[in-house]
This record gives sequence, C-alpha cells and structure tokens, in this order.
Amino acid sequence: MTGGPTEDLLRAQAPQVLGALVRRYGHFDACEDAVQEALLAAAVQWPEQGVPENPRGWLITVASRRLTDQLRSEESRRRREEAAAAAEPRVPAHVSQQDDTLMLLFLCCHPALTPPSQIALTLRAVGGLTTAQIASAFLVPETTMAQRISRAKQRIKAAGGGFDVGVERIGAVLHVLYLIFNEGYTATSGADLRRGELTGEAIRLAREVLRLLPDDGEVVGLLALMLLTDARSRARTGPDGGLVPLAEQDRSRWDRRSIQEGVALITAALARAPLGPYQLQAAIAALHAEAERAEDTDWRQIAELYRLLDAFAPGPMVTLNRAVAVGMADGPKAGLDLLATLDGDERLASHHRLDAVRAHLLEMAGDSAAAREAYLTAARRTTSTPERRYLESRAARM
Repeated sequence: MTGGPTEDLLRAQAPQVLGALVRRYGHFDACEDAVQEALLAAAVQWPEQGVPENPRGWLITVASRRLTDQLRSEESRRRREEAAAAAEPRVPAHVSQQDDTLMLLFLCCHPALTPPSQIALTLRAVGGLTTAQIASAFLVPETTMAQRISRAKQRIKAAGGGFDVGVERIGAVLHVLYLIFNEGYTATSGADLRRGELTGEAIRLAREVLRLLPDDGEVVGLLALMLLTDARSRARTGPDGGLVPLAEQDRSRWDRRSIQEGVALITAALARAPLGPYQLQAAIAALHAEAERAEDTDWRQIAELYRLLDAFAPGPMVTLNRAVAVGMADGPKAGLDLLATLDGDERLASHHRLDAVRAHLLEMAGDSAAAREAYLTAARRTTSTPERRYLESRAARM
C-alpha cells in the first residue's frame, strides 16, 4: 500500500482488525494471514464497488471467514473447528467498534520478548511495514528479520500472551516507540543519517496511543519529544548528506508547525500531569526549539532539567547529555569532571558518543591535541557513515 484514500484507510484499519481477531480467536500468525487476505480483497473490490458503510466491520467479517476456513482445514480441525463454530463471524452491522490498536501494541510489547523483537513485531503488526522494509531499516537480511518476527510470535504464544494492560506494559509500549523513533532519527549504522519511515511511523503510533490515553502525561511527553526533535530533521544534513550539528543548523529550516504543536503539548502536560522522564526530555527539546539562535539557548535551565532527569531515570546516556549541558552552562572543566564519572561504566566502554562528547569539551577547553585524538577515536567506533565523516572533519580542524 503506497498511497491514496483507499490505501490510507486500509492502513489505519489494519491494526484494529488484527487486534479484534487476535482478541477473539488467538492464533496470532493465522489472524495476521487472514487480515492480509481481507486487506487484499478490499484493495481490489473497494475502488470498483465503493467503500462499505462500515469498513472495519467488512474487514473483520472477511478476515474471520478466511480464518475459520483456515482453521477447519488443518489436521487438528475437530478441536479448532468447534472453537471456530462457537464464534461464527457476525455481519458488519454488529461488529464492535472498539479500537484494538492499543491492545495490539501491548501484545507486541509482551515482556517475554526482547526489545529488538518488540520493535520488529510492532512495526510489522501495528505499523503495517513489510518484513522487507523492517529488515532494510535495520540493515539485516530479510530472512533474518522474518525469523525474528516468527520467533517473537511463537514466544508470545508459548507465554500465553494476552492483552494485559498493566502499568509496566504501558512503559514498554512507550519505550519501544522511543527506540523506533531514535533509530529513525539517528540510524546506528549505514550510509544515511535518518530513516524517515521509522520516525514517521513512531510519531503516527504515538498519536494513536495518545488518542486512546489522552490523560497520560508521559504519552503526551513522548509525542511532544518526537515532534520537537523531528522538527530539526531538514537542517541536520548538508547538501552532501553530511551531519550538521545543532549549533550550526539553519534554524529557519526547522518545522515551525511541529515545534508549535510540541511546545503546546508539553506545556499542557507539565501543568497538569505528574512529572516523568519523557516530559523532562520534551521540555529540554522545547528549550532548544524556542532559541532563535544557538547562542540564545538557556543552557543553565537545560542543565537543571538534566539533573532532574538523572534523578528520575538515571543512566549513562542521561549523564553524558548532562555533561554537555553543564559544560555549556558552567564551562568545559565542569563538563569534563562530570564526564569522568562515566569512564568506568562498561555500558559506554566502546560507545563513540563518550569520546565525541569528551572531544567537544576538550575543544572548548582549548586542548586541541587531546580533542583531535578523542574525535578520531569516536570516528573509529561509530558505525554511522555520516557521523564518522563529521567526526573526522572535526579532528582535521584541530
């Protein structure tokens, strides 16, 4: 499905139909196959015959019929046929209008799955991306990604996966969407800095979660963070595809509509909802977005927000970003002192960002020789071509 009213409608309905079938019948794999057949039938029939009055009901009915036919044809048809016969598909007029998108997201984020498997299954089942598209985004062979998705479905089945809407599962859903967005915004490897299909899908799914959980401050915060961050996309690369750092970006190229929406969202959330990590990150992104020039950035307030974030969700990457803010607010030595607390952290032992931040602070401190070595070390450790070229160019300037 590449575009057009019918394709857009089918894409929006697909996760809801799949969620309804899985909720009713189980058999994740079989339900997904049946939904794909129903979508194909709709793509052929609707442009000629018109969109039915109840598109979701039509798709659920057709998919249910395909599913029951499939269950009856299997060798263990007697037991499954009895279950299917007890739940014959209803006519579209009686199909529940409940939106199962969130339920399907929760199922894909089953705690029995690893984060990579949660991401892959979410993109496949909820995002509607093909296995080939997901494999391409993560730079692995299609067969590898197909096996990962298949194993994820089997693991959910073995764990007796159901639609558990617990607090811990909400956190997993948001974390998976956050990881999908980050991989799209700054690809961890490959020739391209950004993969727009992943950032776009993460934002779309975050909007769906917000539509279903409008009072959750962290859902609001995550969507605001995505919008405010993605608003800078056009300015992050030069004509040659090279990385342009935040301080050097042409801010007139930032997407002001996304910034306005993001600022409005986070402002409202901070006023009414309990504070959380995604809201704090969105507040930091808003301060960057509202500075008309790099030199107007309120680094002291950003450093304070990172201090709060470090208390809410401590971790090496938070400390790393906080070191940058502290270095900008209180001088490079203060930043380097904070950065030194990460030297023994095995989670960052070979991560290029630790060396890149050290290089930046050393450059600010006027230690060109040490900065050059740190930039070159960071360049050797990154697997992203645009980042490597940028780091090498910084080293060359020393």
